[in-house]
Amino acid sequence: MTVTSREVVERILRAGREADTESFVDLMAPDGYIEWPFRPPGAPARVQGRSEIRRFLTETAGGLVAFDEYRNVMVHETTDPEVIIVEYDVRGRVLASGAPFRQRVIAVFRVRDGQIVSYRDYLDPLPVAEALADAARAEG
Repeated sequence: MTVTSREVVERILRAGREADTESFVDLMAPDGYIEWPFRPPGAPARVQGRSEIRRFLTETAGGLVAFDEYRNVMVHETTDPEVIIVEYDVRGRVLASGAPFRQRVIAVFRVRDGQIVSYRDYLDPLPVAEALADAARAEG
């Protein structure tokens, strides 16, 4: 059975929220990429390919924050059947300190043949950066 672009995007959002790295990576095309046009200092602009994405999720992102809940999720299908735009609010926490954060995200996905070839994540980096800075100050 063929899955729609929307279904693929819903699956990757669930995998991201549940920190299911393998499911997340499996939904990416072999040369697919994730990019962050707006990001905190030190964060990569782009990770490409399944092995690089897996490494980023396990070694970098997976140890910093957890996403507890996505709220107000709006999925927009476009006139291009490959392109899905999603808006949502994230409630999460910094793993080291438990400090909560809230973040607004708009993500643009391109899905081809049931796999994500591009994932542009337009997140607001300030809430996470502030929560991480607060955690670092509390430790120091």
